[in-house]
Formats: sequence, C-alpha cells, structure tokens
Amino acid sequence: MRTSTSSTDSTRETAGPPSTARGGVTGPILLVLALLSAVAPFATDLYLAAFPEMTEELHASETAVQLSLTAFLIGVTVGQLTFGPLSDRFGRRTPLLVGSVLCVAAGVVTVMAPTVGVLVAARFVQGLGGAAGMVIGRAIIADLAVGKQAARAFSLMMIVGGVAPVVAPLIGGFLVGPLGWRGILGVVLALSVAMLVSIVTVIRETLPPEKRSRRKGDTSSAEQAPSILRNRQFVSYSVAFAFAFAVLMGYISASPFLYQDMIGLSSSQYGLTFGANSLCLVCVSALSARLVATHAVRDLMRIGLLVMSSATIVFAILVATSAPSWSLAIPLVAVVGSLGLVFGNGTALALSSAGARAGRASAVLGALQFGIAAVVSPLVSIKGSATAAPLAIVMIVAAAVSLCAFTIAGRSQTEITEQPV
Repeated sequence: MRTSTSSTDSTRETAGPPSTARGGVTGPILLVLALLSAVAPFATDLYLAAFPEMTEELHASETAVQLSLTAFLIGVTVGQLTFGPLSDRFGRRTPLLVGSVLCVAAGVVTVMAPTVGVLVAARFVQGLGGAAGMVIGRAIIADLAVGKQAARAFSLMMIVGGVAPVVAPLIGGFLVGPLGWRGILGVVLALSVAMLVSIVTVIRETLPPEKRSRRKGDTSSAEQAPSILRNRQFVSYSVAFAFAFAVLMGYISASPFLYQDMIGLSSSQYGLTFGANSLCLVCVSALSARLVATHAVRDLMRIGLLVMSSATIVFAILVATSAPSWSLAIPLVAVVGSLGLVFGNGTALALSSAGARAGRASAVLGALQFGIAAVVSPLVSIKGSATAAPLAIVMIVAAAVSLCAFTIAGRSQTEITEQPV
C-alpha cells in the first residue's frame, strides 16, 4: 500500500503517459469540457425550487418527486462506470456522442412527462447520458495534456463543477414562477442540446486507434477495482468524502420543502437563501485553495469535518426542541460552508493515496459519491414537509461516518507532502 506521495507526482501519474493525440487543451476545447462538467450539476439542482409545484401538478408525494432526483443520481453513477470503459475501448468521441444523444432524448421526455413515473424513468436515462460528459471529459484532458497544463484544466473543471450547484438553484428559484417546472426542465434540455452541438463541432477524437488496441488487452476496470478497494487509505478517504457529500445532498434535497413549506419563503426568496449558503461554500473553497500552500491538507479537511459535524448536531438539537422554524437556517450556513474545506482536500487525499491508479480511483470515487447521494436523497422527506427530523438524522449519521472514516485513514498514513500547483 502506498502511504505517501507528492502532489507533483500525483499530477504526473493522473495525467498519464504522453499521447500521440496530444496537442494541448485549447480554449474552445476547455470551454466545451467545462460545459460537459456543468450539465449534470445543473440538471441536478436547477429544478429544486419547483418540487412543491411538481407535487401538486403531478398529484404525487414529496418522496415520489424526490425520486426523480434519486433516479438521476443513480443514472450518473451507472453512467460513470459504463462510459469510462467504453471510451477506452472505442475512443472518446463516439461514446461521448452516444451519451449526449441519450441525455437530449431523455430531456425531451422529462419536459413532456405526464406522470411522475415517466419523469423518474426519464431522469434516470438523462443522468446515464449526462455522466458520459463528466467521465470522458476528464479522459480527454488526460489525452491532450500532462503536468501543469493538465492540472490547470482539471482545476477549471472542478471550479465549474462547484459553481454550477451554487447558481443552479438560485436561477431555478427565479425561473420557476414564469416558466414552471416544465420550463425549468426545458432549460436543462437546452443545455444538453448545447452540449451535443459543442461536441459535434469542437471535440475531435483524442484516443488513437493504436492506444485503443493496446487497452483492449489490458485487465478490465472491473478486475482492477478490487486492488483499489484493498487500499485502506483510498477507501477511507473516499468514504469520508462521499458521506460528506451525502450531508450536502441531504440538505439540497430537503431545502425546497424546508425553506418554502416550513419557513415560508417564496421560490425567489428560497433561491436567494440557497444561493447565499452556496456562496459560503465557494468562498471557503477559495480560502482553502490559498491555505493549502501553508497548511497540511489533512488538517484543513479535519477542521471542515469538525465544523460540519458540530453544526449538524446544533441543527438536530433545534429540531428536537421544536425551535422556531427560521432558526433552522442558521446552522445550515455552517454545514454548507464547512464543506469548502472538505471536498477539494478530500479528493486530493483520496487520489494521492491511490498512486499510479489515480484514474481508476477517480471513477470509483465518483461512483461512490453519487451512489450514496442517490440513497440519501429520498430519505430526508420520509415524513413529508411537516418536520425536519429525517434531514437531521441523515446529516448526523452521514457526518459521523465521514468523520470516522477520516480518522481511520489517518491511522495508517504518513503525512503527504503537498506543494501548490
């Protein structure tokens, strides 16, 4: 088991060996890849403010409507595990086009869905297709660039992936009134069409046939996965990251009902409140990026997890004591903001512990992240919109698992030497 490495080594390993297709990540390609990484977060969060309206129009329960989010997350999880290996075997562009077409076709069905059952099924397919952009986009960068150029490109995609969930609910809160929930999903469809058009016009094949021929003889990802899962540090950091993300997904899933039904905010006020909390996440993430130059990555993540756990306990106490509903919003600011110290640092710790297998580890990390999120999303509305108790329980359990996994990872790790990229 590899217990230490440097970030510069990790960057080289993740980028992989030089490719004959490499010509650098140009501006247009980088913009398209950023769009690919943003479509799934937008599709996840843009329609959250419309949940109450959807329950009425579709004559469905809150849990049934939230299953549309769960189905999308399951689709993203399955899609990452499907399109990654396909792109190694058949090249990047063809699977990317197939996934994008699936995403567009499913988007049409979501806009026209007559029942919640049809909506849930279409959202699964939409997530399945949208995952192709997330997985293959990273592979394209690895094909085209190494070293610092690749690191900058990956950083941009991570920034876009972090900003999209911030602005999506805010935009959705303002659009749900004039457009309705079908109009909101129409916006997601328009983004999917833009993604497809961009791929057709900008993205070229970056994995030469000779590379594909060699990879066909490699051990499959499924066969290699157990060796990654035997890496105690990688598994522990991945679990810590995924369950911290579960805290965020629990909050995101419950937020429309919490802020609108319980606290009494309008859809636009909900968007502003959600956006303010998300802005805290972005600001803390930016602060973390600066602090990592002078502080240990593990120490920053520890602080984030401790603040997150403490804030979830405060939230649970307020729920248990029947405190005024408006007071529930206060600890949630700390919960969301603290995750800015967790996500980037958790990803770095997990992938660096995987050593030369960072690419496969990234796929496993992403599947675990969205898989757990898919399980968590419907749990927070088991009791409907009359109580926040399910959300409190989900957040406390997820925070506890995350903190325990982080502690386990540290027991067998020598400190990773970090250098800013």
